[in-house]
Parts: sequence; C-alpha cells; structure tokens
Amino acid sequence: MIDQKYQYTIPKDAIGPTLIELAEQNDKIVVMSSDVSVSCNIEMFHEQYPDRFFEMGIAEQSTMSVSGGLAAEGFIPVYVALAIFSNGMTWAQTRQICNAGLNVKIIGTHAGVDDGQDGTGHHATEDMAIARVIPQMTVLAPSDENEVRAAIKEMIAYPGPVYLRTAREPQPLVHSRQCRFIIGKAECLEDEGNDFAIVFEGSVLKQAIDGWERLKVHGKQGKLISIRTVKPLDEDCMNKIADEVDVIITVENHSVVGGLYSAVCECLMGKKHKAIVKPVGFQDEFTESGASGDIKEKYFVSGQRICELVE
Repeated sequence: MIDQKYQYTIPKDAIGPTLIELAEQNDKIVVMSSDVSVSCNIEMFHEQYPDRFFEMGIAEQSTMSVSGGLAAEGFIPVYVALAIFSNGMTWAQTRQICNAGLNVKIIGTHAGVDDGQDGTGHHATEDMAIARVIPQMTVLAPSDENEVRAAIKEMIAYPGPVYLRTAREPQPLVHSRQCRFIIGKAECLEDEGNDFAIVFEGSVLKQAIDGWERLKVHGKQGKLISIRTVKPLDEDCMNKIADEVDVIITVENHSVVGGLYSAVCECLMGKKHKAIVKPVGFQDEFTESGASGDIKEKYFVSGQRICELVE
C-alpha cells in the first residue's frame, strides 16, 4: 500500500563510497573486514586504499581485538560486516573496547532478518540489545541511503565506540543527500495529529511509512518518528510524545526483548503519561529462513500490523 512516489535504494550501498570520501580527508581511517567485503559494499575501499584495508578472514573476535589495538595507536578502525558477525559474535572483545573507551566504529549490515535466505544463523534480531547494554557504547539506526551516509560521517567524528546498524532491504529515499544526522536526537518525519505515534528504527522505514499511510486512509492522524539513535535515546522527544498521543507503536526489525520497544518503555516507566506503548517486532523466538520481506510479513513486522494495533 506504500505510496509509489518514493524512490527505493539499498542503505548499505552508502557505506563504501562514504568511507572512501572520509578517508580522503583523514589518513587515520582504516577499514576491517571478515571475508564479507563484497556483501557489505566495502570492496571498493580495498581497491582504493589497499594499505588501509585489513581482510581478517572468518575471525570476527580477532578482527575486533585488532581494531582495539589500532584504536589504541591513534587510528580510527571501522569494522564492517553483517550485523550477526560484527556485533553478534564479538561480545567479549567489544565489551573490552568499550571498557577502555577505544575509538572503534562498528557497522552491522543486513540488520534484523535482512539476510533472510541464509537462515536464522545469519539473522541479527538481538544486535541492538547486545550493543546498547554495554556502557559507553553509542547505537545508531539510520534509515535510508542518504541518512546512512550522514550517520557514518557523524560516527567518525564522534569520540568513542559506536555501533551503527543498517538495512539490506531496499528502503524509500526520504532524505536529501545534504541531510544531517544528529546523535541523540530523534527526527519527526510527519506530524498531523495526536491519535498515534509510530516510533521506528531505521531498518523498518518501509514498514513504518506503510503503516502511516494505511492509518491516514482510515482517518487517523498522528506522528511518524524516526528514533535514529537507540542509545542515547532522545528522552525529551519520547516524554513529549507520550504526553500528546493516545498510543505509541514501536517498530523494529529486531526482537521486542531488549531493543527499541524496551528502550522506549524504560524511558517512560514510572511516569504518568497519556500514551500506552505497543510493540511491532519479532517476539522471543527464532524466525524462519526466507526472503526478508516474507519473514517480516509472516511475523507481523508490517504496516498492516501497525494499523491493527492503532485501530
């Protein structure tokens, strides 16, 4: 049902060109890979800067350890891999990097179930929970290709460890190439009333917009909010919205345990707000293998489900 006015692009495709652009300006940037450089669109960086690209093979924990060592020597290592690898398989090493406050940047592609047909072992429906629970870690969730580009630039300039997750599934292009990404600030994409607020992380931009448009057809007026930064959460924005709307629907390509829904509930708990909060996301279960769009539909991560919860 989503409006056909949108151009669709793949957000992860912004990674390689953006890192090359930044590397031209900063010779401290190096890129780390775990045998997925083509899948993650960083092979072009390898070709442009072979001396600043480290192909570590299928050794994710070692890759993260080396990244920490490079950061300790003043470099800015950017570890790019599927989210299940760069984040999901590196807990102990990532925790030590955060404990030391090292300037390591982590990009997780194929967020959630976006690597659908490679099976549940390649799904990353826990990565936001894993990242945001670690002290000193910042967690970014940009949406479309242009916002991913802006988020990477902001991430490189931001001190300390950062985890950025991005979609493989094509997303509507709603930002201009000149857009800004401000860490810690949510973005209101639409505001037409107080019946509801859809609060989403970037890899479900398509589903969030679909829900928004379905609700408009049904005569509902509300808000469409891109959370952008899961940690630190924009608590001022969340508290303001919760005082204004009847219901908040959190939408995530992630488990509802420990992800965006949990973060929003933690922010609002213990306070008297008008809104109730309902989640759209994966329940406490492993999903099936299949095309990512089909998985989301089967497990109710969809615009239709958003509409049903508001109705």
